[in-house]
Amino acid sequence: MNKSRESKRAAWRWKWKEEYTDALLFAIIWLGFSVVTLMLFYRQAGAGADKMYESDMKAYMLEMQGLDSGYSFPYPVFFKLSALIHLFVSPEWAVSLATMLLNSFGVLLMKLQLNRMFVTAWEQRAGGKKWLVGLGLSLLAVSLFLISMVYPPYRITLPGIRHRYTGVFTANPFHNATYMAARPFAILSFFQFGKLLDEYEKGYSGSWKESERGVALRDYVLFALYLLLATMTKPSFTTVLVGAAGLLMVYRMVKNKFRTFVPTVQLGVCFIPTFLDLLYQYKGVFVPTGEEAERGIGFGVGKVWAHYCDNIPLAICLAIGFPLLVLLLNYKEWMKNTLYRFSWQIYLCGFAYALLLYEKGFRKVDFNFSWGYMYGIFFAFVGALLVLLKATVKKEKPLLLTLQWLAYLAHLVCGLLYFVHIFQGGAYY
Repeated sequence: MNKSRESKRAAWRWKWKEEYTDALLFAIIWLGFSVVTLMLFYRQAGAGADKMYESDMKAYMLEMQGLDSGYSFPYPVFFKLSALIHLFVSPEWAVSLATMLLNSFGVLLMKLQLNRMFVTAWEQRAGGKKWLVGLGLSLLAVSLFLISMVYPPYRITLPGIRHRYTGVFTANPFHNATYMAARPFAILSFFQFGKLLDEYEKGYSGSWKESERGVALRDYVLFALYLLLATMTKPSFTTVLVGAAGLLMVYRMVKNKFRTFVPTVQLGVCFIPTFLDLLYQYKGVFVPTGEEAERGIGFGVGKVWAHYCDNIPLAICLAIGFPLLVLLLNYKEWMKNTLYRFSWQIYLCGFAYALLLYEKGFRKVDFNFSWGYMYGIFFAFVGALLVLLKATVKKEKPLLLTLQWLAYLAHLVCGLLYFVHIFQGGAYY
């Protein structure tokens, strides 16, 4: 009896030590990432006086202080957080800290998700050393927030590609704080909706917590809350998710001959708070004022994208080369992995918006539909990385696995070079 108790205590101490080491190593990496990005955001806010750090930080500082920035920002979460921090520090530090905190929160969420999905599976590969597995997953979580489009490091000589970023785009546009601020809520919404996709057709279980009879009320409420927060921070991801989710839900309902009508409506109720907020935000797009000749949404194939890029197919490959390769080599996952398939559906919806739609009037040149496309790029990488990790655990076809990891490494190396370039005051485009 005593030996059994001692054995359990020893196992608990070992588990605690392993998890503590994993948490400590991640904290060190996460802190380093946070400090470096904070320095960049602070320079963008005006501290880099010797060089030009291009961003919208100046407009954000004015908006945070209730001053006229010349722009409309009807999504308050980032600005309210900045205003709260501004009670204690300067405007420059306030927007910089708010951006860093929300961006780094996204890294933490990805680390937790990777741990939940892969720590147990990878422990055997690492000889039971959970901390070593955790370290690898920590580095991967951070790397997702550093990857970029693939580009020639020194000169852009690719046919039809004028710039590294502009016209090609990236999962990590470091010059746009509101994109990074909304991303943690986008990550929460993505994984929560992925969970609901596997369960919602069972209908509401009638209970707050998880139940085998159907979906718990808590899961509906959490998804509605996450999506609303993402919308109130920047609506770009929301429009993409809503489009992809709406088409998918309708398709499933029709395929099931409307037998899942009630569960579909139950899930649809979760979108109501977000729809109301989107109506408030987009009223300025659809309703013209006396000083503006034209407002609204226009339709045209590549009408805005072509202003920035002469070779859209190549630009697509440069932006999502790694996800495309993973899809090509793991096409069976598309059929059986709901979350992976949904990551691509988000990408395709974002791509369709960027290719086909544009805001009329003076907003046209801003190419604001590209932000949803960039969220699509990010989640295409997330889905592809999850599939690659799963395949690596199973040791499937080592040569093909190596090829896929090299493709990911190419995006990461380019991303690190791109970050260093911007950090030193280089143009983001």
